[in-house]
Amino acid sequence: MSTRFRWGHININVSDLDNSIAFYKKLGFELFMSSIPYLGLEAKLASEIPEAAARALAVPMGAQARACIMQLGKGLPKLDLTEFSALNSRSPLQNQDYGIVRICLVSDDLQADYRQLQQQGVEFVAPPSMCAERMAEVAVCKDPDGTLIELLQVYLDRWPRIPRDTA
Repeated sequence: MSTRFRWGHININVSDLDNSIAFYKKLGFELFMSSIPYLGLEAKLASEIPEAAARALAVPMGAQARACIMQLGKGLPKLDLTEFSALNSRSPLQNQDYGIVRICLVSDDLQADYRQLQQQGVEFVAPPSMCAERMAEVAVCKDPDGTLIELLQVYLDRWPRIPRDTA
C-alpha cells in the first residue's frame, strides 16, 4: 500500500504571538489567516482548544491558546504559530538535539538579507559562512523564543554532477 504525502504546515509554539508575527514578517512571511479554524483558535483572543483537537494534539484538556497561520509565498508549507496560555516553559531544541531543530529558508542574496535582518535587530548565531566546497552559504538566526531559522544560499553550479541511471 502506498501513501502519498505533501507538505501542509510547520507548527511553532511561541511565548508572545504578536512579537512572533512581527519577527516572521521581517523574514518575509505574511499573515495568511488570523486564526486556525480547524482548532477553533483566533489570534486576538485566547480560547479553549476543543476536546477532540486537544486529544489529537496531546495537549491538556482545557488548554487555552491563540494562533494564526502565516505564509511565505503562496504555496505550502504554511507556518502555524500558537501561543498557549499556560505552556510549560522549555527551550526549543538546538542543533545537537534529536528531533526537528530548525527550519530552512532559501535566500537569493544571503549577505544582503543578513545585513538587513541584523539592522532590524534579528539575533544571529554567527555571521554567514561558506560551506564545504563553496556549495552553499549559511547563517542561522533565532526567533524571539530561540527557535533556529537557517538561511541558506545555494550555489547549484558548484554541486557535483551525479550521473543518471540509464537502466
